[in-house]
Amino acid sequence: MIFNIAYRELRSLFLSPLAWVMLAVMQGILAYIFLTQLERFFQLQPQLAVMQDAPGVTDIVIAPLLGNAAFIFLLMIPLLTMRLISEERRNKTLSLLLSAPLSMTEIILGKFLAMVVFIALMVSLLALMPLSLLMGTSVDLGVLVAGLLGLFLLATSFSALGLYMSCLTAQPTIAAVSSFGALLLLWIIDWSGSVENTADTNVLSYLSMVRHYEPMLRGVLNSGDFIYYLLVIVLFVSLSIHRLDAERLSH
Repeated sequence: MIFNIAYRELRSLFLSPLAWVMLAVMQGILAYIFLTQLERFFQLQPQLAVMQDAPGVTDIVIAPLLGNAAFIFLLMIPLLTMRLISEERRNKTLSLLLSAPLSMTEIILGKFLAMVVFIALMVSLLALMPLSLLMGTSVDLGVLVAGLLGLFLLATSFSALGLYMSCLTAQPTIAAVSSFGALLLLWIIDWSGSVENTADTNVLSYLSMVRHYEPMLRGVLNSGDFIYYLLVIVLFVSLSIHRLDAERLSH
């Protein structure tokens, strides 16, 4: 049943213009960033030629592209997740879903799986840009794979939080704004502690989503970063299940 719900959700998403517009806007913005960074790389060629251990196309083009992609996903994913549950509640179809012979775990996991598949599509389309560089130059594939994996985990974490926010309201707009606010807070939470190095600032740094993504942009894969993203995903998916369970019991 999880796969049936995921298929229904994906079908609904692609039957609306939202998915196509989001993909087109994302590709357009990232293509512009990619071409801008590539032009900068060509302009730096004379200086790079005389430098020892000079940065390559991976450092100058690919890493900034993936870094900017993370912020674009921060803006876009709340718009995708806002309708997952809140629209069902607004359209009065949530009660039918709650009365179906399905567990809340199946419903939430099905909707979350649909978002995971869509995010994988977004990351795959993005990957075509840096992979195109293989036709003319060498790319550090290890750094590229690590960056894409980090971006996928980051975006999936965004989706889990957005799904939970969608469970809390009947208004998709409120769900989107709440998701964006919460994600932005988790993005910048360590800014206040960037100067001092204390126990409190270390905790804030650990909670920051972007801090766990930055090492992956350099090709560094750390089990602690994987655990962080998995904890975020499990936490918000579990909270979503609990929220719908409480709503079913109240009916």
